[in-house]
Amino acid sequence: MSGLALAGTADATATNHRYVIQRTFPQGALAGLDAATKAKVNQNNARYGVKWLMSFANGDKTKTFCIYEGPTENAIREAAKANHLPVDSITEVPVTLEAK
Repeated sequence: MSGLALAGTADATATNHRYVIQRTFPQGALAGLDAATKAKVNQNNARYGVKWLMSFANGDKTKTFCIYEGPTENAIREAAKANHLPVDSITEVPVTLEAK
């Protein structure tokens, strides 16, 4: 793997894993994503041992790629269900590749 530095596993503990969640939303659905809404999502996530780290969105905000930590893929799915969030796919990403 010339040119790639492996930074190690994404989690510091044996109980949490890192995942990328792909979601598709209707046009305008993310317009009301304010601090109170984010706080509610984070509160619901905590019930499942899940933590939302960050999200990336395409230009029209109809597709997101979210980085989460949690104990299992099922916990990620259950947290999404509790938050009424769509899930297109979940991919575990146990290795971080640094660009440096």
